[in-house]
Amino acid sequence: MYKYNKRTIDILLSGLGIVVLSPIFLLIALLIKTDSKGTVFFKQKRVGKNKSHFYILKFRTMKIETPSDTPTHLLGDATSHITQIGRFLRKSSLDELPQLINIFKGDMSIVGPRPALWNQYDLIDEREKYNANEVHPGLTGLAQISGRDELPISLKAKLDGEYVLKKSLYLDLVIFTKTIFSVLKSDGVKEGN
Repeated sequence: MYKYNKRTIDILLSGLGIVVLSPIFLLIALLIKTDSKGTVFFKQKRVGKNKSHFYILKFRTMKIETPSDTPTHLLGDATSHITQIGRFLRKSSLDELPQLINIFKGDMSIVGPRPALWNQYDLIDEREKYNANEVHPGLTGLAQISGRDELPISLKAKLDGEYVLKKSLYLDLVIFTKTIFSVLKSDGVKEGN
C-alpha cells in the first residue's frame, strides 16, 4: 500500500519544499553568481529507476573547468575545484536542494538509494544483485545515514538492497530524521582521495 502513497507524499513534500524554500533558492543563486563564473545549477547524468537515465540538479559548487562525470571523492585534489560558496553549500548539503525539483518531476523520491553516476558501472552492477536499481533513487537513503562516501561499494549496494526489502513509511521516517542529524554533523562527507 505504501508504495502507491509514496509518490503522492513525494509530490506534496517536494512541492511544499520548493515553495517554502524559494527565498533560500534565490539567495543561494545570487551567492553562486557573485562567487564564480558559470551557471547557478549543475546538471549531471544519473541512473534512475530501472537503470533509466535522468539529469540530477544541484547548486553548482565547483569551478566550471572541473570534470563533470567524476565523483568528487575520486578527484585527486577536490578542494582545489570547489568554489568558496561551494564549500559552505557542500558542508551544509544545501547544494542538494534543487533535487526537490527532480522529486517533484518523478525522477527521484525523497528516500531511496542515492542515484549513481551513469558511469559508476561497479555500483550499478552491485546494486543489481539486490534489486536496488528497480526503485526510484532518493535524496537520502540507508547508505547515506550509514557512512555515505566512506562506505565501500559492496556495502553501499547491500544497504540499498536492504532498503528495497524493508521499504515502509516507518523506515522512510527513520532515514529522513537520521539524515537531518547526519547533515548537521557533516557525517561521511569525503572530498578527494
